[in-house]
Amino acid sequence: MVRVGVDVGGTFTDLILVDESANQINVHKVPSTTHDQSVGVIKGVKELCAISDVAVEDIDDILHGTTVATNITIEGNGAKVGMLTTRNYRDILHIARHKKSENFSIQQSLPWQDNPLVKRRHRLPITEKLQAPDGRIRFPMEEQEVRDNVKKLKAENVDVIIVGFLFSFLNDVHEKRAKEIVNEIWPEVTCFTSSEVAPRIREYERFSTTAMNAFVAPKVNQYIDNLVSSLEEANVQGKLQIMQSSGGMASSEKATMTPMNLLKSGPAGGVLAASWWGELDGIDDVISVDIGGTSADISIIPEKTPRVVNPRDAEVNSYPVITPMLEVDTIGAGGGSIAYVDAGGAFRVGPKSAGSTPGPACYGQGGEDPCVTDANVALGRLDPEQFLGGEIPLHPEKSTEAIQKLADELSMTVEEAAFGILKIINNNMALSIRENSVRKGIDPRNFALLAAGGAGPLHSIDLAETIGSKTVMVPNYPGITASAGLLISDLKYHFNASCIEKLETISEDLVFKLDKQLKELEGQAAGQLMQDGVSEGDIEYERIAECRYMGQGFELRVPIPEGTLTEQSVKEIISGFHLMHQQEYGHHFPENDVELISLDIVATGKTPSFKLPQLEKMERSNPTEAFMYERQTYFEVDGEIKSLATPRYQREKLSANDRITGPASIIQRDSTTIVPPNWEVVVSAHGTLHATQNEEKADKSHNTEKQFTEAVMSDE
Repeated sequence: MVRVGVDVGGTFTDLILVDESANQINVHKVPSTTHDQSVGVIKGVKELCAISDVAVEDIDDILHGTTVATNITIEGNGAKVGMLTTRNYRDILHIARHKKSENFSIQQSLPWQDNPLVKRRHRLPITEKLQAPDGRIRFPMEEQEVRDNVKKLKAENVDVIIVGFLFSFLNDVHEKRAKEIVNEIWPEVTCFTSSEVAPRIREYERFSTTAMNAFVAPKVNQYIDNLVSSLEEANVQGKLQIMQSSGGMASSEKATMTPMNLLKSGPAGGVLAASWWGELDGIDDVISVDIGGTSADISIIPEKTPRVVNPRDAEVNSYPVITPMLEVDTIGAGGGSIAYVDAGGAFRVGPKSAGSTPGPACYGQGGEDPCVTDANVALGRLDPEQFLGGEIPLHPEKSTEAIQKLADELSMTVEEAAFGILKIINNNMALSIRENSVRKGIDPRNFALLAAGGAGPLHSIDLAETIGSKTVMVPNYPGITASAGLLISDLKYHFNASCIEKLETISEDLVFKLDKQLKELEGQAAGQLMQDGVSEGDIEYERIAECRYMGQGFELRVPIPEGTLTEQSVKEIISGFHLMHQQEYGHHFPENDVELISLDIVATGKTPSFKLPQLEKMERSNPTEAFMYERQTYFEVDGEIKSLATPRYQREKLSANDRITGPASIIQRDSTTIVPPNWEVVVSAHGTLHATQNEEKADKSHNTEKQFTEAVMSDE
């Protein structure tokens, strides 16, 4: 079987090919084509197949992570959306929850008001009303109003129509009928109902999710359709699957039905890969830092389990989106991040990026701004002739010219300015790690830092010193970690049903009703996975009940015991909720009644993964067989910037248990690992680099780490 993982970033498109029959793994990178990502994808697939001596028609699976949906939300260039909604509720998307990030500021921007997903003039009211708590019809829907308003939206030339009625999560009869009328009058337009996109309680979040789905749908679906056509033209006959925000794959057909599930498609693969690599070497607690050309994706992975955002907290650019998402913090910190002096005279780096075009100054494509990559080149940390195996030659003189302008403005030397760029970008990432670990009760000093992305190994050890982490892991293919994560993931779908029930009295009728609802959801999930080619024996189900105390504002997710639901199962759900409430808030109320809000099914279709071969054990110290050459490289030693003779080693020639002491540079096609003085690297059985400080350096840096951690703790 031949499987290809393709992850599109802001600067590079990363690819990995696994050919099980030939027992080979090959990786490749090509510049991303921002005008049409599929162009870079097809180019990369063809080139990687040529490198691997594999015919493109022999590919069985194309697994794809994309930033198309994410980019649409960032750039705000999505579809013109029209909305049909319950009369007197057209302003729900404007009012939201009256919640502001800065409670007392009158100048802050509220995206849902300043840049609404649906403009007010395109939100048209329909006379209809359902009634809580059972969804019975209070006022029938005026079908003529639907017809008239669809014609108005057609005259406005909207791209997509959504239907969002009050209480449709209890009864979707009005939304279904409204969609039928839309299809009758205007069959060419795409129409989504809130009950099919997000059948959950809370009208604002449900409407916002449906609006976001419509906002990204045309461009995402056009991209996927174009990619499918381009793969067919290239004679690639394998199945295309797309990574979802949840960390599960979806068929291309399913992905186009709910494209908002792809909003965190890009970073998800890297998180899965980090967890997998940690488990491979027996490390349970990992901080994944995936540094690419445009951004850095940071994720905390405790106990081998990537954290999932509670749906109530999921959002994209401040718009709530009720969809499963892995917890990833993305910041503007990458190799292309631009360094500058702001209007107040402060030295800053990012979030603006030079991207792949024109790219950093050293690319020689017209870029004149100093970037993080330029700093690494100027300090001798990136060898120009080794970048991407020499395919993209770098121009160090252009890096020096770009940084010189910045240095003159700051009255620094080029080396000081370059180190300043690296320190600022590393500190930005350290602050993000702090936000996602210490503020949530996690001590990052107890976690290994996994360096992913093309720029990850360049920064990881310096970053580890800043946060106090004692171990740095560099996976076999750091530059394409997110692509490798695609090969590890399984097909995964989420199915949800609103089911509001009081659990203080457990009757046979209640148990029967809940069990029937669960089986219906499992049936939907099984039907989708078997349609995707998964056999029934390879399907696993995770069942979740969302519960809260009576009168409480929000619910928590509680696992449902396996097997047919019984009275005892419901009692375990109740006790599980009390325990979850204790873990989340530090207290619980066992005497209070528990209310069930909804049922979730997470259905996983197991798919093949890939295995890393074990390396031959050699136990060499600074092996001459892997030595390439020596070059001057700048490091900060005892507070001073020093140029040190630094040997280069070819990673592909390292064996298990080999040990390399710093200063050193370990070079491979997709990345370069910088090992500072007084750090050392040991190669694991599977080829992962494990970097640790020696005791002398650890003692000297202890005070710095202690000061950083105490400063972090003092903010809590």
